[in-house]
Order: sequence, then structure tokens, then C-alpha cells
Amino acid sequence: MASLRLLSLPLICALTACAPKPMTEKTDPPAPATGATEAAKAAPAVAEAPADPYLWLEGVEDEKALAWVRERNETTKGRLATTPVFGEVEGRIKTILDSADRIPYISKIGDHYYNFWRDAKQVRGVWRRTSLDSYQQAEPKWETVIDLDALATAEKENWVWRGADCLKPEYRRCLVSLSRGGADATVVREFDMQTRQFLADGFQLAEAKSSVGWIDENHVYVGSDFGPGSMTSSGYPRIAKRWARGTPVTAAEIVWEAKPEDVWLYAGRDDTPGFERDFVYRGMTFYTNEVYLKTGESWTKIDKPDDANASTWREWLMLELRSDWTPAGTRYAAGSLIAVKLDAFMQGERRFDVLFEPGERTSLAAFTTTKSHVVLNTLDNVRNRITVLTPGAGGWTRGTLPGLPEFGTLGVSAVDSDDSDAYFLTITDYLTPTSLRYGEIGGAAPQLLKQQPGYFNAEGLTVSQYEATSADGTKIPYFQVYRKDLALDGKNPTLLYGYGGFEVSMLPSYSAGVGTGWLERGGVYVVANIRGGGEFGPKWHQAALKANRNKAYEDFIAVGEDLIRRGVTSTPHLGIQGGSNGGLLMGNMLTMRPDLFGAIVCQVPLLDMRRYHTLLAGASWMGEYGNPDDPAEWSFIQRYSPYHNVREGVAYPPILITTSTRDDRVHPGHARKMAALLEARGQPVQYYENIEGGHGGAANNAQQAYMNALAYSFLWEQLKR
Repeated sequence: MASLRLLSLPLICALTACAPKPMTEKTDPPAPATGATEAAKAAPAVAEAPADPYLWLEGVEDEKALAWVRERNETTKGRLATTPVFGEVEGRIKTILDSADRIPYISKIGDHYYNFWRDAKQVRGVWRRTSLDSYQQAEPKWETVIDLDALATAEKENWVWRGADCLKPEYRRCLVSLSRGGADATVVREFDMQTRQFLADGFQLAEAKSSVGWIDENHVYVGSDFGPGSMTSSGYPRIAKRWARGTPVTAAEIVWEAKPEDVWLYAGRDDTPGFERDFVYRGMTFYTNEVYLKTGESWTKIDKPDDANASTWREWLMLELRSDWTPAGTRYAAGSLIAVKLDAFMQGERRFDVLFEPGERTSLAAFTTTKSHVVLNTLDNVRNRITVLTPGAGGWTRGTLPGLPEFGTLGVSAVDSDDSDAYFLTITDYLTPTSLRYGEIGGAAPQLLKQQPGYFNAEGLTVSQYEATSADGTKIPYFQVYRKDLALDGKNPTLLYGYGGFEVSMLPSYSAGVGTGWLERGGVYVVANIRGGGEFGPKWHQAALKANRNKAYEDFIAVGEDLIRRGVTSTPHLGIQGGSNGGLLMGNMLTMRPDLFGAIVCQVPLLDMRRYHTLLAGASWMGEYGNPDDPAEWSFIQRYSPYHNVREGVAYPPILITTSTRDDRVHPGHARKMAALLEARGQPVQYYENIEGGHGGAANNAQQAYMNALAYSFLWEQLKR
């Protein structure tokens, strides 16, 4: 990589409960949210959680627990998988996911363009490659590099693809990561691109949540489970090593050790030709980190704020600020992207060039680098804007890319940042099928490479953006997708989706699942841009951290109430959906406002906030939610722990809870225990657990179609009355 981003999105997704794409093919204890029911308002502040009668369900593969899971799976299948909606939606989504018309997204490795592809014939998938000229044809000529179905059959393993890291400049040797059943933990093997074989005597790592990257042909940096004491309390590598070919990993040289209570440690190399550098990254919490640059045989700390993200691009050091910073008397605002030449910075220079400074409703969504430019992707009231920056003797100049739409979600990535200023551009929105384009900075409008077909009938549909007013007066934007002739009679089946955490923004995107499963049937689809997300930068996220978690929940409630106020829907017809951190949101909507919603789909959720930090990767999220072992913090956490706020005598709306046995990020025990508790209280709960699939909930297209169809079948059954 030309740029080493300290917490780039892939790494965030590896560490945290990232928001799943919505059905597709980031002080004092607060009071309950305004408008909460009397039962929720009366929730006592408890010092300690009572004994947990369902603790046994945390045994992920315990036979008694799995027997409980299978029994409920069969019950839910009997209720939902036999409906006409299920049969139609599952078949259509499966056909879409297997369709040859989908965009085969590519990445350049050496002289070839690589893609990983799954369909009905290649269930686990193939890693394949082609040329750019061939890719531009209607039917590219693909060359198979790894056939995962054949490999899984030969080795009797349920392999799921997790990517490959190939060594520059020959790209002959690759470190391939494979997951069993979709878990975050992977097996790593060295692969020879010339012989198309895994090397029996190459670099290999047993199953673990590992990090590994090339230094040169005979050395890698590695972090993994080296035995007792080698992982953090969050379940990620605590020790980074420099591992030489032909030696056991146990004998590898230790480069750095983090503390057990840290979240993670990573050592890596920026391999940009002419700017090769080695770094160690230590994550003390999810939002704070230290970076060390190798200078000779020692490591020198980069003097930056702990909550700033650091990256390098050629001679430049770039910092993304999460709080205000005033080095050498100059203030740089939170949410800014600033740059300085790395060598000068290490010698004491503290004057930065400001590449981006946020406004009240503008934020930095992402940035990418080509050989000569930095491309900023910003949000202006949750709408993407692209700016091209170019450094020169007189400072940085600014330009734009031609041919961009006024509305839509835009994604820009470098084709080969070492070699050119070429870029890939994706364009999408709720009703516009995604397109992939190819351009050169400074050239004409990017040319169309691939266009996804329209998978559902969007005729008569439109998109509008509205604002709701939250309990504290904050304006909360939300998108609404609906028919132009919508009757404002309060009877429209409406699905409200939300996430609200980890600075992940909910942006418009084309979803064949939403289209076929909901919009075509006459439903209204709404996405809420609540606090806790990243739509307006770090401040929007930080407004809903820890004790202020209620802000995210108040925002979501406000959007639901606004939909009812406007006559779009009413409680019997208003359904909600969210996964992961969004599943926690769903659990809190269940317990805080059972009177507001008619049905809830809660996917791969966090729900037991007393024990979340002891389960799998949970300890890494204490920067988001707080530490339940601290009595002062538990006093506010417990108010937003759905598992502890289910009350006797309260009628809760029907809820479908789904998860995955192989989810080694958010423990399936959260979902199991909540379902068991609701069931014991006589509440209308349905439960389904995919026995594999990881945090995404599905390991292949068939499983994904099945899980999506269960959700839409449940929602339509409950809301279309």
C-alpha cells in the first residue's frame, strides 16, 4: 500500500461491530429518552446485574446450547419460511446474488486485475484475474488462480475467502487468508502465483485473528496467537514479530509488545518505492493509538495526539484529527485532515497544511492517494463531494473530477498509487444501480467499465431527505425512499434502518434486497443518520459516546415519531431493522419505546452490556460504550443494556433476532440469551441462528438470500395489515 492508514475502514471492520449493508447483493447517568414509556422511565439504576439464568447459552458450540438453537431455528423456519413472501423473496435475491450481471470489482496486482467471485456454480468462489482490456468487454476472459470450492472439497474444510497480500514488485508470492465458516479468525498460507500452489515450506499461520504483511521475500511482520499471554483482552495480537523464512514463528524476533489491556498491536511496512518505511501501531483503546517509526535499529514515536489517525503518502505525514490540536500555537480543528513532510516533522516542524477543515454540516468521509494527488471524499449534509489536491512549490492546489452526479454515493480508489494517477469511481444511490468507472486525474470524464442492471422495478419511486428534531433540539437528517403517489394516511408499511456508532456513516446505496423484498411490495424504506455515526465527522460520533448513548436512541425515536407525524406510517405499520451495533439500537428501541414500533428485526446484536466486554472482541469497544466493571460507568451502561431492561407487565412488539454461530466478533450469546428471556416472559419473539457465516451472518449467497428472506417475510407479515 502506498499509504498506511492507522485505522482505515478495513481495519475498523476487523476490530469492531461494523454495520452490515442493508440487505445488499463504518458525568451523570443520562435519563431515558424523551417519550419513553412509563415502564422504561421507571427502570431502576442497579449496582450489580442479578445472576444470569441463561449464561449456559454462551457456550458457542456446547451441545445443549446448539440443541436449543436448532429447536428455535425449526420453529422460525416453520413460521416464516413457508410464507409466499419468503419463497418469492428468497428466490429473487438468490438469483440476483448469483447473477453474472453483477459488477465483478477488481484490484490491480502487478500487470493483472483480480476479482473474487461467487455464484450458483462456484458457491465458495474463485479468485481470478484478467487484463484491463478484457475486463472492459461484456464477457471478460478470466483466468482462475485459486478455486476455493475445489480446495474446500480436497481439504474437507468450509473455506471462506478473506483476501491475499502479494509481494512487490514481482507479485509472485502471496499471503492468502482463509476463514473457516466466515469467522474473523483466519488461516494464513503462502501461495506461489507462478506454480499456482500453496508452499508446503512457506509462511503459514494456524487459525487466529492474525495480522501479517511482507517486509521482503524472506521476512514478514506478524502478530498472532503465539500462546498464552500473546493476545490482548480484546482477542487481538499483543506482540509483533519479525519472522524469517524457514524458521518457526515461535523463534521470530519480537519487535514490540503492547499491554494486555490494549486493544491491538500491528507492525507493517509502507512499501511505496523510494519511500519505504516501517511502523509499529499500538492501539491503547479503539480511538487512541501510538505510532512508532523505525529509524535505524530503533523506533521513534511520532508526536501526534493519541486520538489522531496517522498515515503516510510518499514524503508526507497526514493526520486525521478527532479533537482540536494546537501545536506551536496554531489551532487545528477536530475533523480536519492536515499534512506536513514527514522528515521535517521528525526534526521538529509543527506547521501543517490544512487539506480539509469541517463545517457545521460537512465532514471528511475518506481520502485516497494516487501517484501525484490526494483525493478527498467529503460529505455535505450526507451528500458526497470530491476534491483533488495536488502539492506543489506554491502549496496545494484544488480541483475536481469531471462527470460526477449531484446526488449519489461516490467512492474513489486508486488503481495503482505507485504507478499512475488512474482511479476507479463507483456511483450509486437508493434507486440508481451501481456503476464502476475508470478515469485519469487531469483527463476527461471517467469511462464506464461496468453497470449493474436494475434488479427491481423502480418506476414511480423517488428519494427525499427530511429532518427530524431530536429531544435536545438537534436536527437529524434521514432519507426516505417511497412511491411518488404515497398516501399520507398512516397505513404504509415502513422499514426504518439505523446504526449509530463507531463513526460509521449510513449513505445512499442501491440494494437489490431492499428493492425486491420491500420497495416493490409497496413498502417505504427509511435510513436515519443518527448521532454515533460519522455523517458530520467526529463530533457527530462523540455526541453519542458512553454516558451520552441516549442521544443516538433519542435521534432514532425522533425519526420514527416524525414519520408518524407526517402521516407516512403509524405504529402498527412501522418496522425497524439494524445489525451489530445497530442490533443494540434495536434492542434499546424494544425496551425503551415498545409503544412506538410494530415489528423489529435485530441482527447479530450486542444486547448484554454487562458482559459484552468479556465476550470475544467486546473489550475493544469499551471506548464506545464504557467499562461495565467500573460502577460509575455501569450506572449509565445498564440503562442501555436491553438484556437488563426487559420488564414484567410490558407488552413488547414482535421481534425477530438472528445471529451466526461462527460470529467471532459479536458473541452469539447476546442474541440467544435475549431470545430466551423474551420467550420466558411470553413475549412474541422469533429466533434464527445460521450455524456458520461469521459477523456478516452468511457464508455464501444461498445463506445470505435465506437470512434476508426471513427478515422480509417477518416484517411484511407483521406490518402489512
